[in-house]
Amino acid sequence: MATRSSVLPLLLLLALAAAAAAAAATVGGSSGPLVGGWSQIKNVSDPHIQELGGWAVRQHVSAASDGLRFRRVTSGEQQVVSGMNYRLVVVASGPGGRSASYVAVVYEQSWTNTRQLTSFKPAAAAN
Repeated sequence: MATRSSVLPLLLLLALAAAAAAAAATVGGSSGPLVGGWSQIKNVSDPHIQELGGWAVRQHVSAASDGLRFRRVTSGEQQVVSGMNYRLVVVASGPGGRSASYVAVVYEQSWTNTRQLTSFKPAAAAN
């Protein structure tokens, strides 16, 4: 018959194994953003996302003077860093009215009111 002192280490080992399995399941099934990884923006219609897209086009135009006009953000991804990186697919039209897609990468750190346009390229050239 097992003594109390021989059962206690076994129970402790089983408890630790169960805790490790639960932690692994939580990490693997996490639905939150993965730090450092890109995740799809579920609602690109969110006013903040649309505002970021418009801001990105305005920043691009101030540097390139090409007359692009923001239309809308159609898709995007976000990356948690010390703040947030956004990779947005925006539709903008040129002076002739022809629309095209562009990929804008914006870094934002809301608590310091920091925002930077990291990259702005035609969608075909962004890959």
